Amino acid sequence: MGNYKPYQKYKKSEIPWLREIPEQWEIKTINNCFIERKERVSDKDYKPLSVTKHGIVPQLENTAKTIHGDNRKKVSKGDFVINSRSDRKGSSGIAKEDGSVSLINIVLEPNTICSRFSEYTLKCYSFKEEFYRFGRGIVADLWTTRYAEMKKMYIPSPPPQEQITIANFLDYKLSKINRFIRKKKQLIQLLQEQKIAIINQAVTKGLNSNTKMKESGIKWLGKIPEHWEVKELKHLAEVKTGKTPKIESSLIDYFLEGNINWYTPGDIKNGGIISESNRKINHKAIEDSRISIFPKNSVYLICIGGTIGKVGISFIESSCNQQINAIVFNESINPLFAFYYLKSQKHQIDFLADFTTLPILNQSKTKSIIFSFPPLSEQQQIISHIEQETIKIDTTISKIEKELALVKEYKTALISEAVTGKIDVRDFVLPKDFKQEKYEAEEEISVATKEFAKY
Repeated sequence: MGNYKPYQKYKKSEIPWLREIPEQWEIKTINNCFIERKERVSDKDYKPLSVTKHGIVPQLENTAKTIHGDNRKKVSKGDFVINSRSDRKGSSGIAKEDGSVSLINIVLEPNTICSRFSEYTLKCYSFKEEFYRFGRGIVADLWTTRYAEMKKMYIPSPPPQEQITIANFLDYKLSKINRFIRKKKQLIQLLQEQKIAIINQAVTKGLNSNTKMKESGIKWLGKIPEHWEVKELKHLAEVKTGKTPKIESSLIDYFLEGNINWYTPGDIKNGGIISESNRKINHKAIEDSRISIFPKNSVYLICIGGTIGKVGISFIESSCNQQINAIVFNESINPLFAFYYLKSQKHQIDFLADFTTLPILNQSKTKSIIFSFPPLSEQQQIISHIEQETIKIDTTISKIEKELALVKEYKTALISEAVTGKIDVRDFVLPKDFKQEKYEAEEEISVATKEFAKY
């Protein structure tokens, strides 16, 4: 990889995901490297922590606390914690403080292994796939890897000092990579704000700055073009909430050989034009009335969680899960105009949402969204204007996102190559002035907390 040299001599490991390892390395089971921590505690006595893909972070304060005592697992600073369920694949990390986690997690105290090296090893792509392979379950979403299976898994074990050097190398290199990623994400954010400003002006004020205006009667909307109308969404569209097919038998899998797009919040990217879903359902789900199919040009609005208010539109027949409201507009509204309008209404959606442990926008609240709109011909003019004005922004964002994807691939590969001994970094010396910037760790905690991990 790059300018990094391999070790001089290797030996076969007989472990498929490792293949061969440096001659002086060993192979050990998880059981030989860690001690399982089983102690039950209460989150009233031990700070509740969440296990996320970004590591172990403090649980949100408004998360419901347990009623009964001793139904959490104790975690000590330096422990490695991993979620055992496949739908939380990759959710793991080293605890930076004492606390407690839900029972679905496996808590491991590093014994004969460097804590930081173990985190890089157990979070690398190859190990995550191996961890999944050792699991059991009915279907993919109900797959669990218990410690009884996990403890038999093999991982590489370099000499102790080498583990520290590898961890130092990755700390340093990933700090630089993460800094680059952060700056690119900030640039994308600025471009997206610029795009939203263009959209907001067009869909709420129109294109003609000389047109006569009138009071909309809505405080936050202010003045709108005199010939525009103002209506609640319920007078302009049907609103339906999606479903997740309920599996009542191990003999039925509504996702097996699926070819119907079934959108989840993760499928709705910042651009908003959605086509292929990450997972697909089959026709059996429709026949058994487990899901609904929505027509082409349906607008999809995320109605729960940290990405509430995010909007997508699909130009093909499709479906969605219960975290999304599907909106089918009548003939007075061009779906693309509605899509752009809703993208500008994050503040209105946030205002309408109920908030308990999570922000939620139910069907009733969705139907009460206020719409201001012009005649169809003008809607089309606005759509054309937005597309023309934002195409350069979209092209730039797309270019940056591709660049980020390549950098993230490199980051993943670098970790894997280092912890499996494919590159030799024994000569690496951590610069004396190196200090992992505080804001990087804080940023990861912020991102992870927003995910609202329950487990």
